[in-house]
Amino acid sequence: MELRVLKYFLIVAREENITRAASLLHITQPTLSRQLMQLEDELGVTLFRRRNHSIVLTEDGMLLKRRAQELVSLSEKTVQELSHKEQNLSGEIAIGCGETRSMLFLAEQIRTFQQKYPQVQFHIHSAIADDIKERIEKGTLDAGLLTEPVDIGKYEFLRMPLKEQWGVLVQKDSELSAKAAIYPEDLVGTPLLMVKRELVKNELASWFGACYEKIQIAATYNLIVNAATMVKSGVGAALCFDFGMHFYEDLCFVPLTPRLETGSVLVWKKNQMMSAVVSHFISHVRNAI
Repeated sequence: MELRVLKYFLIVAREENITRAASLLHITQPTLSRQLMQLEDELGVTLFRRRNHSIVLTEDGMLLKRRAQELVSLSEKTVQELSHKEQNLSGEIAIGCGETRSMLFLAEQIRTFQQKYPQVQFHIHSAIADDIKERIEKGTLDAGLLTEPVDIGKYEFLRMPLKEQWGVLVQKDSELSAKAAIYPEDLVGTPLLMVKRELVKNELASWFGACYEKIQIAATYNLIVNAATMVKSGVGAALCFDFGMHFYEDLCFVPLTPRLETGSVLVWKKNQMMSAVVSHFISHVRNAI
C-alpha cells in the first residue's frame, strides 16, 4: 500500500463522493477511481458501497480508515521529527492525558516550554489509560499522563507531584451532600456511576470492603464531564477525583473516608529513540519536578 493512495482513500471516505474528492485532490475522477479499485484488488476486499450520488464505507473500509489514519499520522510525525533544526528547536509533541489534576502541572510545563521554544506545537489526546498506552505502542503518541494503578513495566516514567483525592459527586440537594465525608456504608442503596478501568475498580472495591457486594452500579464512565451530566440528570452519584468545585458547577463533591488517593505518572516507551523535541520536553518536566 502506498501512503499516497491511503491519503486518497481517507479523502474519499471523508467526502463520501468521488467527484468531490477528486476535485479536492486536483486529480481526475477516473484516476481516483482507478487508484481505489487497485487498492481493493491489492487488499482483496471491497472498501466502498457505491450508491447513486455517494459512496459509503463497508466494514472492511471502516477498519482500513482507522489504520490509514494511524499510518498517515505516524508518517507526518516522523517527517516533522527528522526535519527539525537543533539550533531552533521545533516540531510536535503528542501526549495522551487522562482526566487528572496533574494536567494542571503538565499544562504549566507546556506553557513554560513554549516560552523557550515557541515553534513547538503540542497535541493533547484525552482518553483512558488503555487507549493511551495502545497509542504509545503504535507510535502515534510520544508520552502519556496516566493515573495509577497502571502497569509501567514497559515504560520510563516521571511521577507527578500532585495526588488525586477520591470522593463522590452528588446533587446539591442529596442527603450525601450534607456529609463532611463519605463512608462505604453511606453508599449502599445509592445508584453509583463507576469508572470503567478494571484496575481502578479493584482499588475502589478494596476501599468498599464488605460493602462492595451490596452497592448498586447504575453505569460506568470514562469521562467525568459525561458522568457529571448524568449526576445532574439524577442517574446516580459518581465516584471520581476532586477537580475543584469550579469544575462541577451546581454539584457537590464529598471526599471518601478512609481517605483514598491516587498518584499519576508521565510515561513514555522504554528503550526507544525519541526526537530531540520530545527529549527536551521530558528533561524540562523532570527539572520542574
